[in-house]
Amino acid sequence: MTQYVKVTRDDDIGIISWDIDGQSTNTLSEGSMLAFFEEWEKLNADDAIKGIVVTSGKSSFIVGADIGKLEEMQAMSAEEVFAQNQRLHETFRTIEKAAKPTAVALNGDALGGGAELALTCRYRVMADDAKMGFPEVMIGLLPGAGGTQRLPRLMGAKDSLGVLTTGKNLRAAKALAAGVVHEVVPAADVVSAAKQAIKDGKVPAKAPWDEKGFKAPGEQPGTGEWTQTFAGAGALLRKETKGNYPAPARIMASVYHGLQLPFDKALSFEGRQFTTLFLGKVSRAMIRTLWFGRNAANKLEKRPAGVPNTEFTKVGVIGAGVMGAGIASCTAMAGCDCVLLDISEEAAAKGLQHVKDYVGRQVAKKRMTAEEGEAVVARVHPSTNYDDLAGAQLTIEAVFEDRGIKAKVTAATEAATDENHVFGTNTSTLPITGLAEAAERPDNFIGIHFFSPVEKMPLVEIIRGEKTSDKAAAVAMDYVKLIKKTPIVVNDARGFYTSRVFGTYTREAFMLLLEGVNPFLIENAGRASGMPMGPLELIDMVGIDTGLKIIEATIKEVGEAELIAKGEPLEAKQVLDWIVTECERPGQKVGKGFYDYDGSNKRADMWPEVSKRFPAKGEQPSVPDLVKRFLHVQTVETLRCMEENVVTAADDADIGSIFGWGFAPWTGGVISYANDIGLPTFLKDCEELAAVHGARFEPPQILKDMVAKGETFYPAPAAAMKVAAE
Repeated sequence: MTQYVKVTRDDDIGIISWDIDGQSTNTLSEGSMLAFFEEWEKLNADDAIKGIVVTSGKSSFIVGADIGKLEEMQAMSAEEVFAQNQRLHETFRTIEKAAKPTAVALNGDALGGGAELALTCRYRVMADDAKMGFPEVMIGLLPGAGGTQRLPRLMGAKDSLGVLTTGKNLRAAKALAAGVVHEVVPAADVVSAAKQAIKDGKVPAKAPWDEKGFKAPGEQPGTGEWTQTFAGAGALLRKETKGNYPAPARIMASVYHGLQLPFDKALSFEGRQFTTLFLGKVSRAMIRTLWFGRNAANKLEKRPAGVPNTEFTKVGVIGAGVMGAGIASCTAMAGCDCVLLDISEEAAAKGLQHVKDYVGRQVAKKRMTAEEGEAVVARVHPSTNYDDLAGAQLTIEAVFEDRGIKAKVTAATEAATDENHVFGTNTSTLPITGLAEAAERPDNFIGIHFFSPVEKMPLVEIIRGEKTSDKAAAVAMDYVKLIKKTPIVVNDARGFYTSRVFGTYTREAFMLLLEGVNPFLIENAGRASGMPMGPLELIDMVGIDTGLKIIEATIKEVGEAELIAKGEPLEAKQVLDWIVTECERPGQKVGKGFYDYDGSNKRADMWPEVSKRFPAKGEQPSVPDLVKRFLHVQTVETLRCMEENVVTAADDADIGSIFGWGFAPWTGGVISYANDIGLPTFLKDCEELAAVHGARFEPPQILKDMVAKGETFYPAPAAAMKVAAE
């Protein structure tokens, strides 16, 4: 039987420590809450006990709910979900209203349900290096255990909305200043401080909101400040979410209405908002991909079986440009030595400076100490000598997208390393099988595609060539786990998966320009779809000239006739030829692309010549029609990748789309998008779009076959009635 909590006694103080067996962190679940509350009730009924301290036996307090259990809840009806939520509220209220004082000693981070449990304790002591946060909004939910009611009553409506609707953490000093906790002490002292607070009678007899006449701090309902706060917050939410994410709006509704209701009715209101979100399409899709899918990928659940784990002591990186230096930064941050090799000492030194600059920013932001930063920099060894790669388990080349250069680098690396060494190429489009022809050990040759900026982007796309071995794939996956990024594994093809599908977003924008659609409307529709930027701004950032080179190389190697037969809209190249070749505006890197950029490379206005070169026609499409085109075209190309066995699993496709190129997260990813629309409806949409706009929307056979068989990529959720908010 799993042990969830441990109970000790210190004279007349009972101490309950959350310490779940077999887990590195504590999580809230029905089982853990029942065990905790049972022990709490025993102590509360014990006349020899003066008070209770709640803490943790792990380095963190509680890091949220056991989201794995949410999958079981998704099979419940709305009534059942709401009833379970209310039982949790009743438990928390029992703790909160008990005559015997309960203090919480937050020895580490308290997140999600852990933060909500902490707020039910009437006295809160927090470690000076700990954080409190409510990240539920990041997976389409709201804090459903009283977080939207207790936090605003402690820090006010306006400040609490800044925490609840963004998922940003409260560090200890800020939590203290905001009145969320009562004391901040070193982690080693939190339990003793909580015990002392009980002994000294510091724990209030009631929670503030249970006192007669209580008013939350800050703006009050019915005042001008109150109206201004919620009007401003509503406008900001609409601007940020584009109406795609219901959770922030329901969080705001919970705060707005909850602060005007008696506390227990406010909790009931919150529960109804939670239930509606939980059973909704957006949270289901986000939980599926952002939690279950990503966690499975991070745990390397698809790692080849039977291959021993790799213990990395040295990794080589060839090419000390921005990409290579970023890879070196991540490697050194993970505690591994890294040889950063380039053709000259000056180039290698420039790469090392990139690492120093990055580490310096982390130190300045207090994400690491100066000593830790110095240790990271010391693990990066600039070099011009391939012999320094000897002993490396893995080398990653990040040189120019040129077959000849990559072939020379491959040969030189293999000459300096042994037969167990794995060689990774960081290429975004060149087929791995072709590049591996330069290798004497093609079985140890693999694609490892990073995204820029390397230090920030969470995904790494691992590409298997025709001869890539399971061992090479396993080593690459082990490395991605080492640097704390999320891997997906795909099979070889031009553009692989992410680059191939990402290009459809910007190419669709070029086709719209050629059709006479207003460029400002194109950009607004791209943002409204949930993509991180409008397509023209995005290609500016990536490099318009890079996009042109990719298309030119593809035409050269594949041929126009074959590309047209596959539905490639080669007319889009006209736009790139014009802006790059004729106008010499390759993108943000030189301050000139579809947009102009100021001296600090910040986006200014769209270049006026764009509208002149592509004048808008009188009748313009609607934003929803453009959103459909942008999202459907990416999904159709993903289905082609699945049909061609480039991507072999729906969850990999979804993870890659969100974390690789920023496909609208509210959908759960490209495959979730089609699945949740309904594959028959999506098929009909594609047929209609293809009839009007061309073969790029032609539905692949895999989609037709699945519809004919009544299949789906993900199982349909259990039918559940919505609970109307009171």
